[in-house]
Parts: sequence; structure tokens; C-alpha cells
Amino acid sequence: MVNRVRTRFAPSPTGSMHIGNLRTAFYAYALAKNNGGDFILRIEDTDKKREKEGGVEDIKRLLKVFNIKWDEYYIQSERLDLYTKTAKELVDKGHAFYCQCTAKNAKKDGFSSILRDPCRERNLTNGAIKLKVPDSEGIGFTDYVLGKKVSWSTSVVGDATLLKSDGFPTYHLAVVVDDHDMKITHALRGHDWMPSTPIHLLVYKYLEYDVPEIGHLTDIMDPGGGKLSKRKGSTSVDGLLAEGYLPEALFNFVVLLGWAPKDNKELFSLEEFVKYFDRSGLQASNPIFNREKLDWFNGQYIRGMSDSELCEKFEVLSPKFKKIEKPKKLEITKLLKERITKVSDIDTLAKFFWERPDVDTSLFGESYKEHLSKAVQGIEAERDLMEVVKENNFKTGDFFMSLRIAITGMKFTPPINESIIILGKEETLERLKKII
Repeated sequence: MVNRVRTRFAPSPTGSMHIGNLRTAFYAYALAKNNGGDFILRIEDTDKKREKEGGVEDIKRLLKVFNIKWDEYYIQSERLDLYTKTAKELVDKGHAFYCQCTAKNAKKDGFSSILRDPCRERNLTNGAIKLKVPDSEGIGFTDYVLGKKVSWSTSVVGDATLLKSDGFPTYHLAVVVDDHDMKITHALRGHDWMPSTPIHLLVYKYLEYDVPEIGHLTDIMDPGGGKLSKRKGSTSVDGLLAEGYLPEALFNFVVLLGWAPKDNKELFSLEEFVKYFDRSGLQASNPIFNREKLDWFNGQYIRGMSDSELCEKFEVLSPKFKKIEKPKKLEITKLLKERITKVSDIDTLAKFFWERPDVDTSLFGESYKEHLSKAVQGIEAERDLMEVVKENNFKTGDFFMSLRIAITGMKFTPPINESIIILGKEETLERLKKII
């Protein structure tokens, strides 16, 4: 009998969700739903010292932003009795022991180089519980993402803590107990957890649990080298959304960071991703976070929106834009739609529509005052400005650049002729005369 596919997303509420975590959620969801299975959300909140206030709600909120719905929901801190019972079972079987050594801060003190804990032979009856790792045994598994067998000698694996003296489990114990209890068939997790896998395999073995299929996802790399960092912009999901990236674009970009469809299709809705998802498309090489590609995706989705939808998103991000009368807002929206990469560009590219700019005259070329004077005459006479250019033998680009800077304060803006129409004749003339 084939088991129903069950996957889980198991984040810790210790900080703002990283896009790498979001990617794990998308893959786990698609793997379950593509096979008609169940997707479980499990909050791993056993590190109470690092837990962020509101972190659990943030995780649930962000999954809902991307329409990821879970079939079952668990919180590890509500399952402490189960972890304690299981840890004691390992002690009773001789595969774990009590330890009364003072806990060390690995970040502050560094990781211990002593693999065999001195308490393992003391037959203590209370304290933290640690795994009694055997020497010289081979242990391994086949990673379904990497597509190869990975193995270790237990002689290089330390006696890991399973249950802390405060009664909270470590990841090593909780992940095994929960994956077994929740009947997880496929576990997906970050590559950082690979060194811990032999510990988990030993716990599975000693508890006589079936081991689920385990896959370790690649690291998302920074274009400048190394793992993705915050040096060149946000790497958190909330941060990228706040920068003006649409959920649809972020979803599409993220799912292709480590997964390749067979037909090179690039644009996916969630439903299409689930339909086409094949775990054999998960890649073993580290993808690079290409922000230009993310901008491209965002532009595609912006262009695919209706003017009204885009206008509403501008209203959310820009209170001053929201105050403009509706017809004018729609005209500005149409003007920007083909030219922006992020919704948050509204205040950068369109601010001049509701706010007169402080013009830096050093931006102008040599003949700008002549350009502007002739432009004023042409606009007052309601003439085509190209006629003004030809009559005065102006260079077209220089003439319109002078207008652009005088009216918007910038060199890069939406088309200036259309912008003048939206601004209105009176406002345009006032701005030009102010410079002259």
C-alpha cells in the first residue's frame, strides 16, 4: 500500500521569514498537493529565548498572502509531554543518558570538540537528556533532492542534546518525533541541516521509526558571492513585499530558485505550479538571487494587471496619490504601467504630479532658458511643441530634456508630453516660468 503523501513546513518564529524559508514552504506544498496529499504547518517554537513576539502570526499571515493553505496545524510547545516521554524511552533503551553539565552557548563559546560526553557513563537519573552515539558505525540515507546517498561514520558524530533540562526538546528530537507522529512521508529542509542528519537517523533507528524521504534544498547565493545577505536589499519576505514586489511575482521568482520545469515555462500561478511540480526538477546546484530577474517578473505581473487594480495598489502605498481625483489617478496609472518595475516606484516617478519639485539648475544644459521660453510661448498658444522645436532649430532631445527637468525635477520620468496633459496647462506654465 502506498502511503498518502504528507509534507510539512516547520518554521521557527524567531525572526522575519527569509525567502529561503518561503521557498521550502512552496516546494513542500506543491509536493503534497501534486500527489493529492496533505500539507502541514508546524510551528517549531521550542527556542523560547529567541522567539519573536508575533512571530507565529507573521508566519501564518505570510502564507495566506501567497494562498498557501495548510491541512493541519501544530505547535511544538504544546507537545512537550510527548518529547519528554520519548526521550525517557531512549534512556530506558540505553540509547540516551542524563547529563548535568552546564549548558554552553555555542555562539559565544564555540562548538565543543569533545564528541563523547563525560556524563554518558555516570548513570545519572536526571538532567538534560543526550543521545548516546555509538563509535565506528556507518549510517546514511539517500537524499532525494541531491539524488545521491550520503553517509557518515558515527565516530565523527557527537553526543547531541535531545531534551534540555528545562523540558524543551532540541530540534534533533522534536523533528524526529513529530515527523513520525504526523506521518510525514517527505521532509524538505535547508542544506544547513545536513550535518545534523546522522543524529536524526540514529534517533529514528533507536525508536524503530520508519525514516521519511529526506531532501536538503540548496542555498540561495548572493550575486556577489556567499550565501544571500542583506547587503544588497531585503532578503525577508516582508521586506521584499514592502519594496513593492507583488506576491505573484515573488512567488514565481522564488519557485524557480532551485527548481526547473521540464519545458522551461517561466510564468506560474500557484495552481499551475502545483500541477507541473515534479520533485525531479529540484536542483542540486545553488541558485543565485538575481534581482534583475525579480524585477522582470514584477514588471510582467504589473503589466498584466488592470489599470484599476494597479491604481488601487498605488493608493495603498502612496497616501498623496490616493488624495488625487479618480480620473487623474487612472491617467497617471496608465502612464506608469509600462515603465515601472515595482509598485513602490509610484512616489519616485510620479511625485511631481502632486508636488512641485525643487529643481536643481545644474541638471540643465546650456540653452535651457531659451528652450523654456519658447516652450511657454508654444503652450500658451496651444501649439504642437514639435513645431516649436523645428522653428527654432532646437535639438529635440535637448529641448524636451529642459522641459522634463523644469516640470519634474528629474531626468528620467514618464513621457513629458502626456505628463503635461495630466498636469494641466496652468500648472505647467507656472513651473516653467518659475525657472525662467
